[in-house]
Amino acid sequence: MNVNLLRGSILKSLFLFAVPLFFSLLFQQLYNVVDTMIVGYYLGDASLAAVGSCTAVYNLLVGFALGIGNGLAIVTARSFGVGDREQLKKSVASALVIGTGCSILISVAGSLILKPLLRILNTPAEIMNEAYSYISLIMVFILVMFAYNLVAGLLRAVGDSFAPLVFLIISSGLNIGLDFLFIARLGWGVKGAAAATVLAQGVSSVLCFLYVVKKVKILIPKRNHFEADKNLYKEMLGQGLSMGFMGSIVSLGSVILQYGINGMGYLYIAAYTTGKKVFSFFYMPSAALGLAISTFVSQNRGANQRDRICKAMKIAYICNLIIAVILVGVIFLSSRGLIHFFSGSENPVVLDNGSLFLTITGPFYGILGILSQTRYALQGLGEKIRPLISSVIELIGKILFVWILIPKFQFMAVVLCEPVIWCVMTAQLVYAFWMNPYIKDIKQSLPS
Repeated sequence: MNVNLLRGSILKSLFLFAVPLFFSLLFQQLYNVVDTMIVGYYLGDASLAAVGSCTAVYNLLVGFALGIGNGLAIVTARSFGVGDREQLKKSVASALVIGTGCSILISVAGSLILKPLLRILNTPAEIMNEAYSYISLIMVFILVMFAYNLVAGLLRAVGDSFAPLVFLIISSGLNIGLDFLFIARLGWGVKGAAAATVLAQGVSSVLCFLYVVKKVKILIPKRNHFEADKNLYKEMLGQGLSMGFMGSIVSLGSVILQYGINGMGYLYIAAYTTGKKVFSFFYMPSAALGLAISTFVSQNRGANQRDRICKAMKIAYICNLIIAVILVGVIFLSSRGLIHFFSGSENPVVLDNGSLFLTITGPFYGILGILSQTRYALQGLGEKIRPLISSVIELIGKILFVWILIPKFQFMAVVLCEPVIWCVMTAQLVYAFWMNPYIKDIKQSLPS
């Protein structure tokens, strides 16, 4: 089901495009949430902490691959907006070549440095083996996870956000069943959670490829489309590497923050891990709107419809703030219960500190939503450097917190770290977007 983002009501088209994206994020999140819940319920706090302690490392290594995938899809969306089918097919061919190569390199490099990274991060000795067994299996199969995200991104680039959702729902159900089988019945421990994730995402990747072959032939390149186009490869590598490095820098900041948390012991790791999972779960409506904005801006940039882009951004900001108010109310009423539900823990250290994390970070949902939507919009316009600057700001902020504030204020500094940094990043990104030369032109030409 394709949504026309180039014509008609902006609010309606954003809504129709974002709703499947929301459910896609929801079911993608279920991969991690179900792992966390089943590990917490069946294996205990130590195993829950083991999964949480290597999350930042995993995000660092795969963030680069997934960032490249998103960047490549943005170029495809722009070609679709222009209406150039030959260029679109060339961009798909280039995306497959670049994405596959980067995924293989990251998988090999990641496997080599994984254990040293866990040691550098001060991962507690009692959970080191479990942490490594979980993350090492996922790392070997990064290409499987990258394949789904790339094909899903290409489908979204041509206005189809529904088909990837259907396949993701199927694989999410499979993931839940395999989690119970591998962990609760076969006793594979945390490695069973990793195996379930890899197998389920492999199914979603295969289904996406089959759908494209049968239904979306516009995305199927021929042999001649794989011939190297120097300018296209330069543009796609520039956009892909920009988003890839941005994802890596953001994840590196998370790795550094994880170092500060790991020194507090596994109960605080479990509290932070669960709080972060719940936060991410509730953030999905704003994240879906951000992804929708990325494709919307890319297509309309290709069609040279500047006024439509500006109006869409204002609508997105208003919708984001309304969503944030509702979610904050839910969190304030039920934070402790949510931590218990998602972790299965009865330990007061986990429950109290996980609840503290949610109640303090919750009011910043609106800021984070504007940050995400504006950064995606800049990338949709073809910006490469200024979105990257925001990631550098985040990295520097987390280094300062871990170096100066966390040793003194402990978990409270961990909780405050990201909200403070988000405020600075949002100011930089909003200024960068509205001062973008392409956007400034339309602002000056619009009637007052």
